[in-house]
Amino acid sequence: MQLAFPVLSISRMRQAALPLLFILLGIVYASWASRIPAVRDALQLDPAELSLVLLCAGIGAVGSFPLAAWMTGHFGARHSAGYAGVGLLVTMPCLALAPNIAWLMLAMTILGICSGCFDVAINALGATAEKIAGRSIMSLLHAWFCVGTLSGALFGSALAGIGMSPLAHFSILTATFALPLWLCYQTLPPDRPEPVSGKKYFSVPHGPLIVLGVIGFCGAIVEGSIADWSGVYMKDWLQATDGTAPLAFAAFAAMMLLTRLIGDRLKERFNARKVVTAGALIAGVGMLIALVADNIPLSIVGFALTGVGVATVFPFVFSAAGRHGSTALAGVATLSYGGGLIGPPMIGFLAHGFGLHAALALVGVLCLAVALAASQAKWLE
Repeated sequence: MQLAFPVLSISRMRQAALPLLFILLGIVYASWASRIPAVRDALQLDPAELSLVLLCAGIGAVGSFPLAAWMTGHFGARHSAGYAGVGLLVTMPCLALAPNIAWLMLAMTILGICSGCFDVAINALGATAEKIAGRSIMSLLHAWFCVGTLSGALFGSALAGIGMSPLAHFSILTATFALPLWLCYQTLPPDRPEPVSGKKYFSVPHGPLIVLGVIGFCGAIVEGSIADWSGVYMKDWLQATDGTAPLAFAAFAAMMLLTRLIGDRLKERFNARKVVTAGALIAGVGMLIALVADNIPLSIVGFALTGVGVATVFPFVFSAAGRHGSTALAGVATLSYGGGLIGPPMIGFLAHGFGLHAALALVGVLCLAVALAASQAKWLE
């Protein structure tokens, strides 16, 4: 009986560790997104310069996937998550410390590398947990990511509203999550490096995996563009305040969260292909509403609907790829996050030439592309 409490505590901590890692990634993601307008204004960046900054994050993320696959194969997903998580927390304050665009670009590149490695590691852990559970749980795990993005967006909105600097904001984040990250690393059961024939830890997707990558690619453009540009759009187009502007992304993240909470049940009832196809069509309608709205509340509703629509893209694509091992997962992730590489900067360059309103219309078109690709993706079932 004396051992019952410690054993029970360890069991509960292990159950909480993986969701907490997804929450951490979401908070880092949303914290940066919520302070983009402030960082932009502090360095007086125009849309093209901001696009270059965002491009560096995408280059870092996509370029990291061969490294992420090697780390997961060589050290195991648990160690990879720990190493990359430390990198995330250390890099966050550096974003606010950058004195000019060159240093900000460097910091964003490092953040992209760390986030890419961390993302592959925790999704590999999730795919393993899904196999052990014998049922679909990836949508629920990605729902925890949405808990992080929603919390990060709301917290960022509140801190921006009271005038707290991005440096103080990011420093609080780093100090708050240093101990939880260490506890997660210590609590997760030891894992073994995944043996890969011929030590080939990374390969470009081929065959049906390409379709999964294309779906993820377009989905990443949608998510990344809304995260990085919705606040700027709200502020510049609808004259929202610094405290109100992040609420568009917060609504997007909130509806992604709610949808992912029921995503696994929808998948079991209708199959992943139908769910992703229908969701992408809803996302297209949401973007239309967001862009034609002439007031802040209705535009926020549009972004929220877009969150409903794209919520199941990454969980189901990564779940399908993860069934074929971490090498396949990293390969599909490379194509997927290629959208994160070109999406936000592309929106910025289009905004520089045609206006942000017109540039974001492309996001709605890509939602339709996701629906078309998903309807043909038999490996999603």
